[in-house]
Amino acid sequence: MSVELDARRRRAGFRASHRGTREMDWLLGKFADACLASMSDADLALFEELIELPDPDLHRWILEPTVMPGREFAALIGALRAYHKLDQPVA
Repeated sequence: MSVELDARRRRAGFRASHRGTREMDWLLGKFADACLASMSDADLALFEELIELPDPDLHRWILEPTVMPGREFAALIGALRAYHKLDQPVA
């Protein structure tokens, strides 16, 4: 593992869990804690782009992915939803 990649993962993890809204801190921070270590450089770059987006947009995309415009983040949003078990039907 490169030192630069490790530093980027630490920065992304911090940013994911210090967004300003408690719910997004939890949603993104928990996912980052569990998944950043195994992300490739390309996956990390996409995650870094994602966490720069406004909380209201991300919140809506995670909880209601049908409203997500574009598809560049679709797989990552899907992984976030699966991690938090939001992709399972409500009983």
